[in-house]
Amino acid sequence: MSPKAGAWRARSSAPTWTPDFGTTAPRFGTDGWRGVIAEDFTFANVERVAQATAGLWSEEQSPDRRRLVVIGYDRRFLSAEFAARAAEVFAGNEFAVVLTPAPTPTPAVSLAVKQLHAAGGVMITASHNPAHFNGFKLKAGYGGSADAALCQAVEARLDQAPVRRMPLDQARRAGLVRLRDLRPAHYRAVKRLVRFADVAAARLRVAHDAMFGVGAGCFEALLAGTTCRVTTLRGGHDPLFGGIRPEPIPQFYAETVAWLRAHRQDVCLVSDGDADRLGGLDERGRPLTTHQIIALVLWHLVANRGLRGTVVKSLNTTSLVDRIAAGHGLPVKVTGVGFKCLSPELLRPGVMLGVEESGSLAFPEHLPERDGLAAGMVLLELLAWERRPLSAILRRLERDFGPHRYARLDLPCPPERVEALLAACRRAPPGRLLGSPVVEILDLDGVKYVARNGAWLMLRGSGTEPLIRIYAEASTQAGAKRLVAEGAHRLRRG
Repeated sequence: MSPKAGAWRARSSAPTWTPDFGTTAPRFGTDGWRGVIAEDFTFANVERVAQATAGLWSEEQSPDRRRLVVIGYDRRFLSAEFAARAAEVFAGNEFAVVLTPAPTPTPAVSLAVKQLHAAGGVMITASHNPAHFNGFKLKAGYGGSADAALCQAVEARLDQAPVRRMPLDQARRAGLVRLRDLRPAHYRAVKRLVRFADVAAARLRVAHDAMFGVGAGCFEALLAGTTCRVTTLRGGHDPLFGGIRPEPIPQFYAETVAWLRAHRQDVCLVSDGDADRLGGLDERGRPLTTHQIIALVLWHLVANRGLRGTVVKSLNTTSLVDRIAAGHGLPVKVTGVGFKCLSPELLRPGVMLGVEESGSLAFPEHLPERDGLAAGMVLLELLAWERRPLSAILRRLERDFGPHRYARLDLPCPPERVEALLAACRRAPPGRLLGSPVVEILDLDGVKYVARNGAWLMLRGSGTEPLIRIYAEASTQAGAKRLVAEGAHRLRRG
């Protein structure tokens, strides 16, 4: 039977051909492969990607890595079923599988890969994407996002071998698939990252907006038995995410802002759909940008904790990182966007912190991977140590390092048009930004123009959605918005 002729499935681990339904071949973007459920993200395509990954890891089996794969999933529609199907494929390829029995934060899966010396991991999630998306995040054996080379190797192996799949019940009876709750081990690791006794005694009033994602209940569990009081908002299991996109940015905080106005808290932490990013609001219920959270965490680590080392940041992250690092004599390494770019850098000696515009923070002593729960605990440690409101600490940062205001705009764009539009922007750069001469043009990821006065404008195609993203930073909010408008104008001209 040819690959296109039918849909035969064996009830064993014997090879089975996946039919070709004419769908676009899965492609890995900024962080994993993502697609629209039932259109691109199908059981057949999950099988294809899992088989390609299993084949690659079988060939590249390292002596210090077990023939083991860790698989987790989020709260999206059919995520548990997609995870089970991936587990069946790895079991059919004679891998042992640790499968989570419930929706689980992505960093818990990454940590398990690292602690269990697994060949790698898979997280079924589309992170912050709209509800009709799902995704397949690939975790390398070091416990971080797969780098570009690994993703390309998996893509190259698609359909090179027939899918081998062992039914889940059979795989469990054979001892190849085991269910394990990964969250308790992750909580213990997060607590070790901070001076937990200080946080426990701080009597903080903590709100946590889970955005209907897997982070729901996590801060309650982390702070159980302490003097801190945790209130979880939007913690229900809703695959439609209450009609929002589970991304920790201010435009999705309206309900939370209204609640905080009536219920005063010391901080509100916001986690995204799979709890690997962090957003937040201050003690007055005013939204913080992800850049402000990154700056607060970095400043705390270097000014209060006295940590030293290289700071790794993505190209679209605030220049406030550079100013804080320079003020403490620390080097900064700039990468492309996505933790597939940052994670390899975080494995290098002497790296202290990795950060990305999306609210992603990684602590290499913990994981070479972003962790929204760990970032939230570090922010709570900052409050426990400073005993001042977040707004007061931010005013101090602005006094010491200057004002930095940020704006972003996401514009729908067919993926096939993205590169042509960005190429036009590279060919015709602006001479000035907000009246200041452009002194640097970077094309590490998309295109970024930097002015002498520190203002910058960046345009790049999203690696996870059919969008072009426009980012800008200036000393005023009005200036940042003007830059974003200029970026949109340039795209329209292109």
